[in-house]
Amino acid sequence: MADTVKANGSVTDRVKILEKIPPVANPQATEPAEIASNIKYHAHYSPHFSPYKFEPEQAFYATAESVRDQLIKQWNDTYSHYHGVNPKQTYYLSMEYLQGRALTNAVGNLDVQDAYANALKQLGYALEEITEQEKDAALGNGGLGRLASCFLDSMATLSLPAWGYGLRYRYGLFKQLMTKTGQEEIAEDWLEKFSPWEIPRHDVVFPIRFFGQVEVNPNGSRKWIGGEVIQAVAYDVPIPGYKTKNTNSLRLWEAKARAEDFNLFEFNDGKYESAALLHSRAQQICAVLYPGDATEDGKLLRLKQQYFLCSASLQDIITRFKERLGGKDKIQWSEFPSKVAVQLNDTHPTLSIPELMRLLMDDEDLGWDEAWDITNRTIAYTNHTVLPEALEKWSQAVMWKLLPRHMEIIEEIDKRFIKMIQSKKPELEGKISDLRVLDSNPQKPVVRMANLCVVSAHTVNGVAQLHSDILKAELFSDYVKVWPTKFQNKTNGITPRRWLKFCNPELSSIITKWLKTDQWVNNLDLLVNLRQFADSSELQAEWESAKLASKQRLANYVLQVTGVSIDPNSLFDIQIKRIHEYKRQLLNILGAVYRYKKLKEMSPEECEKTTPRTIMIGGKAFATYTNAKRIVKLVSDVGAVVNTDPEVNAFLKVVFVPNYNVSVAEVLIPGSELSQHISTAGMEASGTSNMKFALNGCLIIGTLDGANVEIREEIGQDNFFLFGATADEVPGLRKEREQGLFKPDPRFEEAKQFIKSGAFGSYDYSPLLDSLEGNSGFGRGDYFLVGYDFPSYMDAQARVDEAYKDRKKWTKMSILSTAGSGKFSSDRTIGQYAKEIWKIDECRLP
Repeated sequence: MADTVKANGSVTDRVKILEKIPPVANPQATEPAEIASNIKYHAHYSPHFSPYKFEPEQAFYATAESVRDQLIKQWNDTYSHYHGVNPKQTYYLSMEYLQGRALTNAVGNLDVQDAYANALKQLGYALEEITEQEKDAALGNGGLGRLASCFLDSMATLSLPAWGYGLRYRYGLFKQLMTKTGQEEIAEDWLEKFSPWEIPRHDVVFPIRFFGQVEVNPNGSRKWIGGEVIQAVAYDVPIPGYKTKNTNSLRLWEAKARAEDFNLFEFNDGKYESAALLHSRAQQICAVLYPGDATEDGKLLRLKQQYFLCSASLQDIITRFKERLGGKDKIQWSEFPSKVAVQLNDTHPTLSIPELMRLLMDDEDLGWDEAWDITNRTIAYTNHTVLPEALEKWSQAVMWKLLPRHMEIIEEIDKRFIKMIQSKKPELEGKISDLRVLDSNPQKPVVRMANLCVVSAHTVNGVAQLHSDILKAELFSDYVKVWPTKFQNKTNGITPRRWLKFCNPELSSIITKWLKTDQWVNNLDLLVNLRQFADSSELQAEWESAKLASKQRLANYVLQVTGVSIDPNSLFDIQIKRIHEYKRQLLNILGAVYRYKKLKEMSPEECEKTTPRTIMIGGKAFATYTNAKRIVKLVSDVGAVVNTDPEVNAFLKVVFVPNYNVSVAEVLIPGSELSQHISTAGMEASGTSNMKFALNGCLIIGTLDGANVEIREEIGQDNFFLFGATADEVPGLRKEREQGLFKPDPRFEEAKQFIKSGAFGSYDYSPLLDSLEGNSGFGRGDYFLVGYDFPSYMDAQARVDEAYKDRKKWTKMSILSTAGSGKFSSDRTIGQYAKEIWKIDECRLP
């Protein structure tokens, strides 16, 4: 178009172009000219900024609102359809949703990206420039939240009647800055202005009570009264399916106090803080994801968050159930589980169990047996971890203080469970103290949330075959004897839309060309047909070209955010995930240190024969996790030395990529060639970034842990760089370590010694390296077996170096990695949940 201006055109040029486009409301616009007018309409008549401004930021908000227009029509039609058909629906409860940017995903799923690209061109912008303006929603932290978001995408794509429920965190976890002292945390600013995707539902408000006491009525019924009452207000985010009309909801709860809870008399008396005390407490509930819980106040706040999510969501679910049945007099509560499936994403929403019991007994006047039957048939639980610290245990004293009625119900569940074991499984009587919900250890009496979930839910699932096997054989083995059919596996998956089609357009186009269809986007099993072309020199050339484009994009990003220049012709080796000792970023950086030391000892001619490598590590360390923060600091310090060393920096770079989130992953994953998934075997439940990397043709170096096991089976063991102890060997190796039988590899000692020598600065790394020393003890004894696995890790890395030199072979392995990734679609996972756990069916909008 002659009248379009480039994205970097002058403001005057843009104003002239804008003047020619009329602002016309057209919510269902499909033609670029109509869309451009609708975008301009929002800039003028849904104003959030000063008039006449149409800078990239304003253009983003107006564009998002234009896309939202289309979504709202589908959204309303979807819920009208669900209401009319009245199918069984799933309600997915999660403390985290790591959504990422919504604009690219929405225009992609609606199949209108070309129309919007052309419309924005008419307005003087490139679609890519506008999508870059969006901030990631700070509603999650790691794999748990990203999985929940992939699941929502698949539920909508499969036209399943489903809702997501979460909390509307104002500041999320934190934004990670890298300074001279290492990681620094500041508040996320995603809601500093507003989110164009959320719709406040001012008519969907529920009271949430904390503290108080239980009143016993003359007829024996009980009622929770007193305490403080906060309001839960719903904010809905549309979740469009891919090329379907179905648009589901993520309902986020915001905590608010009422106007009448503001004490005007106290305020006028100068007591400003106490006048607004309940308002202040309400704001705290949804301020931060995972507030620190070292203090009792911190524990209370976390527990408040969890109960707030559970109570608001269940009150909403019950209200909708009643509405669909047309009034209380017609309600058959026994039908509730045939209309409602509730899935608990880990133990955070465990309080849904006593809360559903309370609502049914205290508000709906059901007896215990009927309420228990309904609760058991409604609720299912997904376990995401075998780590003891992540299997939540709450102080009974804190629970009694905050939720006295729920503790009565939990006590009764515990009592009846013990009675059931004694009568039906007397051979397990000796195990009751481990199996029961309440741990009544007089020193530290706690409620064991995982036990409460297993005792109360109709189905318990793990998230990878190895993980589910460990749950059945170890963690929950005695429960399996009680309920042999309760336990299932549901191997995790990822959405192919966000994690290949949208984030890697070059590779996606090549796949579509060679498969002669784009149906793989919602039938990922079709990727297997790439195998027949894996030896084609033509496909290999195109594949390499696509990979190089992604690597160049990544190199530009790294330069922009870190100032480090990296060579797209080097091997791009990436590890991105939450920083945790069991994920062993420490093993990675120790390997990099050893590599650097060897390069320093080589002649220039010897260096030239090595495989140049750029190692990138990204992830957030929890603010109070000291050793994780030391690992971040070490990566940063090693990079500062290596990257400025003229003798070796053509052969090795080490980069810490700051503030890892979904949008950063969408640049890193397509550009990666080797990806590290190197957790101690048996400790990673599944992992999902391993699936994203494999899908994008990245080769994996990893242990037999989590979903690595199944990925290796699917893509072929020759296309996977395996090392390390296996899950069944780990306990014995820890025992040998405790007995002083471990003999460290000289390379391991050399790497540690090099760090201790001060080669990477004056920071004291002794506490971090001490964790690898000794034979037992807290913070010592190398619990995660970094030392044991180090030699096989270095040997595997040598195999990587050798394989990368044969580019034809490497590219074939890359193609076979993508071709073998079909199993790891979240569409497959959700299809299995729907059929085997939730018993729900497609409810497609006609």
